Amino acid sequence: MSEFSIKANNISKAYRKGAIGSGTLSRDIEQRLSFIFKEKLEKEVIKIEQNQLNWSLKDVNFEIQEGETVGIIGKNGAGKSTLLKILSKVTTPTKGIMEGYGRVASLLEVGTGFHPELSGRENIFLNGSILGMKKKEIQQNFDEIVDFSGVESYLDTPVKRYSSGMYVRLAFAVAAHLQSEILIIDEVLAVGDAEFQKKCLNKMGAISKNQGRTVVFVSHNMQSIQTLCSKTIFLEQGELAGFGKTSDMIQNYLNRNLVFKHVSERIDRKGDGRVKVVDLVFIDAKSNKITNNFYAGMNLIIDLKLSSYQFNLKSNLEISLGINDQFGTRLTLISNKVSGQTISPLEDGVWTQKIAIYNLPFAMGNYSITLFIASGGVIHDWITEAMPISIESDRFFGELAQTLPNGQGSFYLNFTYL
Repeated sequence: MSEFSIKANNISKAYRKGAIGSGTLSRDIEQRLSFIFKEKLEKEVIKIEQNQLNWSLKDVNFEIQEGETVGIIGKNGAGKSTLLKILSKVTTPTKGIMEGYGRVASLLEVGTGFHPELSGRENIFLNGSILGMKKKEIQQNFDEIVDFSGVESYLDTPVKRYSSGMYVRLAFAVAAHLQSEILIIDEVLAVGDAEFQKKCLNKMGAISKNQGRTVVFVSHNMQSIQTLCSKTIFLEQGELAGFGKTSDMIQNYLNRNLVFKHVSERIDRKGDGRVKVVDLVFIDAKSNKITNNFYAGMNLIIDLKLSSYQFNLKSNLEISLGINDQFGTRLTLISNKVSGQTISPLEDGVWTQKIAIYNLPFAMGNYSITLFIASGGVIHDWITEAMPISIESDRFFGELAQTLPNGQGSFYLNFTYL
């Protein structure tokens, strides 16, 4: 067995923009053969104008040792999922060679390898077979798989009636109990509840430390990456921005994301756009002036300017602001659905919505706000990490109080000793 488990040699992956096929069977076969024979591939790529290609990965190199747990981080569109698909042999690289030693078990999408008409019991055997398990091996691990998944009561129910969380529970349980040398997990675990996510993280840690198996894990949750992974691959726009100690890679990732574009310039937003945020400012309630200087204990007003377009909806609006720490972990949610307040649909045009926060409870550090607007189950605007907040001083308990010790939490409770 080689001393390394996975080795990427100048991995690149390109997709043609536009139509999937060329229009003729002979041309499709010719293009496919060009991807098989590397020399023809290079000639084929030269013929295609550069603006017709979308390079998801560009000359990525790394080496993962046996038994290591390695994270992959990067913004949406950085190439994380494409790299996992190449590692899992779901797709082949356009250029370069991916070497892997040992059997690979992967969980890339909810219900991958499941047949909706079959029961959970039948899908354990089906999915296990797809992952390379022999029938005897599945039978030996069956009880443990069912126990870990927690879907025993629904074992003989067709999985088409499962929730997405139940899908993930069963799929992860099968993949984790396959005696593979390499386990590859995408952020599909985010579908599960917090308790199951913790259970999965513990299982992945045990697989790596106790069984000596290699684990590759993609997540936007920096805290999970920090806890689980000894090394991390940092991808940026398809290129390898760094590979090394996890704490260093996370810091590099966070530093590169300190510059925020104005909300009006964000093109990575989701939603139909019938209602969207066009401006956001913070106002110090004490001075009634716009501010970017925040301190724990202040009274803060968030001034949202929104635009409505073809907004003839009947449902009430939901305007939510999620506050995350520097690792992307959600700390709290400000939402009129939580407070029970009603925001009625307005006519087309630009209008303002103000939100007051009393005694801002966050300790010194860097935070970000995610904006979300919806009505009747339809998303109108959704911007992840829309604005930064840096808490620079602490006056939560007054001028003479001490700050919250580093590492002892992210926010304050308003308490007193009696």
